[in-house]
Amino acid sequence: MLNFEEDITAGSPALQQMRGPGMGAAPAQPAPADIPAAAANLMRAQEADAEKYRRVKVEDKRIINAKADVNQLVPFKYKWAWEKYIAACANHWMPQEINMNRDIATWKSPNGLTEDERRIVKRNLGFFVTADSLAANNIVLGTYRQITAPECRQYLLRQAFEEAIHTHAYQYIVESLGLDEGEIFNAYHEVPSIRAKDEFLLPFIDVLSDPNFKTGTPETDQTFLKSLIAFACIMEGLFFYVGFVQILAMGRQNKMTGAAEQYQYILRDESMHCNFGIDMINQIKMENPHLWTPQFREELKGMFHKAVELEYAYAEDTMPRGVLGLNAPMFKEYLRFIANRRASQIGLDELFPGATNPFPWMAEMIDLKKEKNFFETRVIEYQTGGALSWD
Repeated sequence: MLNFEEDITAGSPALQQMRGPGMGAAPAQPAPADIPAAAANLMRAQEADAEKYRRVKVEDKRIINAKADVNQLVPFKYKWAWEKYIAACANHWMPQEINMNRDIATWKSPNGLTEDERRIVKRNLGFFVTADSLAANNIVLGTYRQITAPECRQYLLRQAFEEAIHTHAYQYIVESLGLDEGEIFNAYHEVPSIRAKDEFLLPFIDVLSDPNFKTGTPETDQTFLKSLIAFACIMEGLFFYVGFVQILAMGRQNKMTGAAEQYQYILRDESMHCNFGIDMINQIKMENPHLWTPQFREELKGMFHKAVELEYAYAEDTMPRGVLGLNAPMFKEYLRFIANRRASQIGLDELFPGATNPFPWMAEMIDLKKEKNFFETRVIEYQTGGALSWD
């Protein structure tokens, strides 16, 4: 049994150091000359603990490379991120809410769609069923780990869930129409125009998902920023738009209306993902202006030009002939218009001077507040966006 003196000193290094020789295994008392150094070390340790556990201040926060506790959501610094999180929650929807009966009847009818229209549907689903999984992987395995602003992380969690909903929606369409699941889900390996887009994106996922990757140097910060731009501005802001136009054009002609309604909701979600990503990109630029070098901007311009080429090749593959009042050359102009818009949103010069928008009705699809399902006379209220009117 310990005596009183042993009991109160057990596990107490400070008291053990005060014990003299012969009083157990305690270390020898420091020489007088060592006392100031020991006191200084103790003070530094206490200051480090105080810094580690102190309450977060707004000025401590940064999108990347912050030292602040990422578990403390407030005080908010990036209120735009929190507002987008709230708006995304208000826009919640699920695929099975959409009635697919008319689509099923149209698809099964020999005269329901032309072969070119069926090609568009299958090519679209072949790209999108894996595209949103790639987007989710990029968030969960890469982007989220490097973001140090908790309000931005909150939105990313919601975005990852929405990517899952989108993948669910495409699966729901495939299942409803009775399509060959192996053909559709493996299209990103078997269809060159789809595979080329995914192969463009995969390196940006791979570098961030490497467990050894970490921001904190100009080189790694630029790598991270480039990945954000690849996904926010190119994947969600450009690679999705040929498919969106095609399916929504079908809906405008009263064809595949259930699929079109789901694409409309997905387009709304993806527009917010794109805008959120652009806000993060611009905030990182503001906080790290040294990253935005002329050489870096030239690399980004090259990325955009390559992306436009890939998406136009996809447009040509999905529409070898004119259909639905659309043709591939119209998409060349549209993609250049979209690329100009994305470039300007992050502070790059116009890439394709004079490009115009051949599909002005798409703006109505993106900026919706009240969506009316004109095929089932059902009205759904949402809290974000502008008014929607169909021709």
